[in-house]
Amino acid sequence: MRTLRDVKAGEKAVVVKVNGVGHLRKRIMDMGITKGCEVEVIKVAPLGDPVEITLRGYDLSIRKQDAESIEVE
Repeated sequence: MRTLRDVKAGEKAVVVKVNGVGHLRKRIMDMGITKGCEVEVIKVAPLGDPVEITLRGYDLSIRKQDAESIEVE
């Protein structure tokens, strides 16, 4: 299983599944991160948190904990 956290800066990936329960999963999906969505990792902060991504035409920064709950291929 590869997660969004494993994707390096400059790489693209497609979301396969959003893990998590309740409000965490809903919050991630409300940001536009859904199954089949292509995301590109722009950069990762020096300590790994946050991760800046581009999806659906906008930039988004998410915590590494949230990135670990997003499965990609």
